[in-house]
Amino acid sequence: MDTPVIPLAQRFRGYLPVIVDIETAGFNSKKNALLEIAAVIIELTNNNELAITERYSTHVIPFKNAELDPAALKFNGIDPYHPFRMAIDEKDALNMLFKPIKQAVKRNDCKRAILVGHNPAFDIAFLNAAIQRTQIKRSPFHPFSTFDTATLGGLAYKQTVLAKIAQAAGLDWDNEKAHSALYDAEKTAELFCLIVNRWNRLESIDVQS
Repeated sequence: MDTPVIPLAQRFRGYLPVIVDIETAGFNSKKNALLEIAAVIIELTNNNELAITERYSTHVIPFKNAELDPAALKFNGIDPYHPFRMAIDEKDALNMLFKPIKQAVKRNDCKRAILVGHNPAFDIAFLNAAIQRTQIKRSPFHPFSTFDTATLGGLAYKQTVLAKIAQAAGLDWDNEKAHSALYDAEKTAELFCLIVNRWNRLESIDVQS
């Protein structure tokens, strides 16, 4: 891992991209439980390209009276009450993730983090609902702005499904590990870095021409 040396404040209008993936017990952010969350921090390193610098993830205990959709649990393979999940309360989970994100925002001279996700409307809805439930007053994330790798993948690789974009981009993809929050967040982060770095190289060629 390269050491981050160039603050990102000027690259994304003062926002630090943080890749987030959330696994849930359904599609309703107000009613269905958040079960797993991962955050991957990316920064500019000494080669002047974006790269992953930190990874965090945790399993989450369903909030009180949360609804659990059996179809969603079958899809992601999560048993919410498995004794070896080592799950923690929502508030503890968010505080655990937010601390290093706030530190990364500060060292990059940014004003806030911005959520990067694959179809991120889903992730930010669940994140905001959890923030509201836990009454956390200071989230590091912009409340509604996001970057979407489905859109970027459609532009750069003519695909919108994460697995297909990753394969088109030449990234490794393991279907057995997919739908783990950390694995999906890491692959989304790799893809985002690849597309942004590729664009930067094209910009440099245009300037030199």
